Amino acid sequence: MIKLIRYAGVSCLAVGLALSHATAQETPQAFEGAEIIPIEGEPIDNGVLVVQDGIIQEVGAVGEVSVPGNAEVHDVSGKVIMPGLVDTHSHIGEGDGGDGSDALHPDVRILDAINPQSDSFKKARTGGVTTANVMPGSGHLLSGQTVYLKLRDATTIYDMLLTDGIEGEITGGIKMANGTNSIRANPPFPGTRGKSAALVRELFVQAEDYREQLRTAEEDEDQDPPSRNLQLEALTEVLDGDRIVHFHTHTHNDIMTAIRLSEEFDFRLVLQHVSEGWKVADEIAEAGVPASIISLDSPGGKHEAVNLLYKNGPVLEEAGVDVAYHTDDGVTDSRLFFRMAAQGVRAGMSREAALEALTIQGARMMDLEDRVGSLVDGKDADFIILDGDPFSVYTHVQETWIDGVRVYDRSNPEHYRYSVGGKDVFQGTIHSHYD
Repeated sequence: MIKLIRYAGVSCLAVGLALSHATAQETPQAFEGAEIIPIEGEPIDNGVLVVQDGIIQEVGAVGEVSVPGNAEVHDVSGKVIMPGLVDTHSHIGEGDGGDGSDALHPDVRILDAINPQSDSFKKARTGGVTTANVMPGSGHLLSGQTVYLKLRDATTIYDMLLTDGIEGEITGGIKMANGTNSIRANPPFPGTRGKSAALVRELFVQAEDYREQLRTAEEDEDQDPPSRNLQLEALTEVLDGDRIVHFHTHTHNDIMTAIRLSEEFDFRLVLQHVSEGWKVADEIAEAGVPASIISLDSPGGKHEAVNLLYKNGPVLEEAGVDVAYHTDDGVTDSRLFFRMAAQGVRAGMSREAALEALTIQGARMMDLEDRVGSLVDGKDADFIILDGDPFSVYTHVQETWIDGVRVYDRSNPEHYRYSVGGKDVFQGTIHSHYD
């Protein structure tokens, strides 16, 4: 359905309802007999989940939940149900970001580059991912605007957005980076860590001036507003707290620089990767900044990530940092998302924190905790059905549901191929730039 939306005097054509919302089950669906891990609340051994019209209606134990008489009942005895996974840092969708003309591209929008029909979204759903923060790469100090997506079946990008429109409405965060990726060697890139921070500070000072000019023009009708500047407009949204900064950073000194910038310009910050977070865990906690981390099966890659250890998760947890895991797909395949949190548990992270790190913590880092990340009455009906414990290597995602619609079924041969396939399935559909 197409509808005309107006935001602050700006008109735009937008898809008003996402595809899966349009096809959400009107008939109540009841899932009975599974162990339910709601995340917010204790696990339920013999549980019932009732969903309708894309919304969770009730969650509880068998005999305590009122199942509507007209409900379609699914016997999921022996299975495990938990919320759909929230990936706070992904590059699925074949998108790209800024080019080599500048080190800072806050005006670039990844949503303008994403292929919503990419098979990489189908691949992620087989791993249980239902919501993702899709980003441009980290080869710039500021690579552009991210987008928060539901991994619904889609024809256009509108079908995947968690918001209704584009112009005048925030659809994601913004991606910043420091360290080796964005330093590079040749102008216009900075060449050093010190110059990297200086370039960022200079642009934010310009954004503060731009914001002040806008405010003055609003208060004084005789004062003309400044000419529209897409770069500074995006950073004004950052300064106002409407757009969260997702900051790619690895070493302990780069982590502290990211925190220092956020404190100077008072922007909301999520630290991404944080390979050496365990070295400055207390400082991250004191700053009140959440950390979205990654875990790898084996060493390798860039030198600045050499101290990426399994203990990162438990050390950050012990310090009091809010921790989420992410895939950075394709650095780590979305189908292996559970493995990261399992590695954290192996190193001493609590099971509860590891489960939250795959779900509600990521939702909080995108301001989506009121909609996704836990199985609570009134939230979106995004959930997955597993055939065993989430952290067992023998467990597989059997079904993935988004907005009350089943988008992945392992028993379906066409779906199954995306859960196990390689180049024969995905050749030419997965973006080749990994960071």
